[in-house]
Amino acid sequence: MKAIIFKEAGGVENLLYTELPTPGINSNEVLVKTEAISINPVDVKTRAGKGFYGRIKDADPKVIGWDVSGVVVEAGSDTTLKPGDEVFGMVDFPGQGKAYAEYVAAPAHHLALKPANSSFEEAAATTLAALTAYQGLVHHAKVRKGQRILVHAAAGGVGHFVVQIARHLGLYVIGTSSARNKDFVLGLGADEHIDYRAQRFEEAVQDVDLVFDAIGGENITRSFGVLKPGGILLSIPTGIPEDITGQARERGINAFFFLVQSDGGDMQVLASWLQQGIIKPQISTYDFSQMAEAHLQQETGRTKGKIVLRLKK
Repeated sequence: MKAIIFKEAGGVENLLYTELPTPGINSNEVLVKTEAISINPVDVKTRAGKGFYGRIKDADPKVIGWDVSGVVVEAGSDTTLKPGDEVFGMVDFPGQGKAYAEYVAAPAHHLALKPANSSFEEAAATTLAALTAYQGLVHHAKVRKGQRILVHAAAGGVGHFVVQIARHLGLYVIGTSSARNKDFVLGLGADEHIDYRAQRFEEAVQDVDLVFDAIGGENITRSFGVLKPGGILLSIPTGIPEDITGQARERGINAFFFLVQSDGGDMQVLASWLQQGIIKPQISTYDFSQMAEAHLQQETGRTKGKIVLRLKK
C-alpha cells in the first residue's frame, strides 16, 4: 500500500513516499481503505522532532497521522462494523494512528459512521480538531447555556469548531482572529469579533466564564484579566507551567491543559451534528502527493479551518 514515512525528525524533505504491507487487524479493529485524511499542528510538531516524536522515535516504520475517513474493507469478529461501512474518526490518539497510508487498521470503538450527506473530506476534517472542541467544552469545562466564552484563533482548526459547538450549546461567543477572517468567524455563529492585530483583546472584553486558547505563551496570562472569578481557561497547544497555574489560582481561575482522546461515542455525537448541519468544517484540500505543501501551510499558523488530503482513486 502507499504510505508516507519519515526516518528521522526534521523538515518536510524527510517525508518519504513508500510502499508498505497492508496492516493486519485484531478482533476489535477494522481495516479502513482511506479516502481522505486531515492534518493538525501535532503532525507538524511530531515530524519536526517535537509533539509526539518521543513516543514514536523507536517505531519502524514511523508513520504519523490520526485523522481518517474511508470505507471498511475488513472487520474483526468483535466489532459491529462491517465491510462497506463508510466511517471516520481520530485513531489511536495519543499513540501512533498511522493514518498517512492507503489502509489504516483502526480500533472500531474510535470510529463513527460517516453521514451520507457529508463528503469523505468533510468527515476527515471533523475529527481531532472537532473532538478537541467538543471534549474541552462538554467534558472538561462542562459549559452551560448562557455562559460567555472567548475563543482565541477562532478561524483556526480547533477554534472554528469551538465557535460552532459553543453557539449550538447556547453560549455567547466572542472570537478573535485577523480582520480578514472577521466575516468567517461571525458567519460561524460568533456574537462578537475582535481583530487581535488592531486591539488588545483584554481591553475589548470582560467577565467571560471561559477562555478557549489555541495559541499559548503570553496569551494565557493575558487572558486571566478577562475571566470572572471562578472562570476557566482551557489551553491546548502545550502544558501550562506550574507558576502560571499558581497565578491563576491566586485570581480564582482554573487554568489547565488537556489532551484530546480517541472516543467513538464522542465521534457519534459529532457525526449527528455533522449530519444535521450544526457543525460544518471549513477545508482546504490537497492531494496525498502534496503532503509537504500541506505541512508547510500548517506550519504558517494562518490556515483557516482544516487541511485535508484526499487519496487518489
